[in-house]
Amino acid sequence: MEKLTTQNLVIGFGKAGKTLAATLAKHGEQVILAEKDNTMYGGTCINIGCIPSKKLLVEGERRPCGIADEVAFEQAMATKKKLVEALRNANFNKLDGLDNVRIINAEAAFAGPHSVHLTSSAAEYEVEAERIFINTGTLPVRINVPGADGKRIYDSTGFLSLPFLPKRVVIVGGGYISLEFASMYRAFGSEITILEAGDTFLAREDRDIAEEMMRVMTSKGIKIVLNAKTERFVENEEDTLVVTSEGDFKADAVLVGIGRRPNTAGLNLEKAGVKTDARGFIVTDDHLLAATQIWAMGDVAGSPQFTYISLDDFRIVSSQLFGDGHRQRQDRQVIPTAVFTYPPLAHIGMTETQALKAQKDVIVKKLMPTAVPKAKVLGQTDGLMKAVIDAKTDRILGVTLFCAESHELINLIKMAMDNDIPASYIQSQIFTHPTIAEALNDLFA
Repeated sequence: MEKLTTQNLVIGFGKAGKTLAATLAKHGEQVILAEKDNTMYGGTCINIGCIPSKKLLVEGERRPCGIADEVAFEQAMATKKKLVEALRNANFNKLDGLDNVRIINAEAAFAGPHSVHLTSSAAEYEVEAERIFINTGTLPVRINVPGADGKRIYDSTGFLSLPFLPKRVVIVGGGYISLEFASMYRAFGSEITILEAGDTFLAREDRDIAEEMMRVMTSKGIKIVLNAKTERFVENEEDTLVVTSEGDFKADAVLVGIGRRPNTAGLNLEKAGVKTDARGFIVTDDHLLAATQIWAMGDVAGSPQFTYISLDDFRIVSSQLFGDGHRQRQDRQVIPTAVFTYPPLAHIGMTETQALKAQKDVIVKKLMPTAVPKAKVLGQTDGLMKAVIDAKTDRILGVTLFCAESHELINLIKMAMDNDIPASYIQSQIFTHPTIAEALNDLFA
């Protein structure tokens, strides 16, 4: 076993880890970056998350929804693969070209507070590091029912690289990731059935938003079944039968989309004094410190599972190493989110339900995209725009935008809320025309 000594060891090539490694190197510090999977340079987003899924969604949006087209599907998959490989290589080369960074393809396991064993098929290393940063991300949750290991059962990673266009897709789980895949595969012509175990569709959303989402999805031919608890999978010669409390459903491919779990198996965190919570995520303070000179960043640290939050985790750690150290998790009072359905669903802050539960005196504003000229130009008039405003202060409490280009527009609301810009200011703001952004004038009127 080769012994190595370094100032910094980064475990995981995700957004926070790779950005921190580059920053440390540019400050003249030595860095070893350990990544066990050479197909994961750049992390989940680039390889099996945001980028490939959004590329397939964009390719699907360019064609008539619901008409089966295996050729278009194969071309989209090939385009997606080319993009992902280019980004992965660029991420590797960017770090590999830095003098102070050494990338080692190996699996990491703590042997002590600052000692880590790196093991690959080719070599073994014992690394002593002054600082250690854990950025190993999450993995899809497996469903624990009979037949879950069947050949037609996939997680989100598998569904991003299916070698064929399935005629019938059954999606177990009615969360946001499931909705994106439903939109994507429906666009290429698959018959889609979503099985939601609970009795409420999109339980975290206000009912008017959830009902509009259900209306839009069902209008596109997507079937949504509530109270459908998956009991088992039965693999037949021609298909797989999904047996549920609400009946049986035949599928050519089944997507299990019931959440993600922390990727910590095999790290031996206890040997470093690193604790995990009841769900297995690494416990940190508000500065992401998990133990003495050991930090956790991104999804594995229980941070909201978005690439842009992983990037902000990097900023928090970098602030401690090279800044004033003031930046912390609590600075993230409100964060925008986006679900890339057709149209996309974006949200920030409180829903109306949450505001009323918090006993806020609220004014609720709504606008249908049918009243927006740019939505008519795009031919995308489905959805609902909604703002929740504090009646006493005129401050924006929350905004939900289920409309064309909402994933872009929500970032304007983020800046307004961070800077306490009142709702009345947005009402009279000057926006270009024709744009979806100008709809904010009418929404806040």
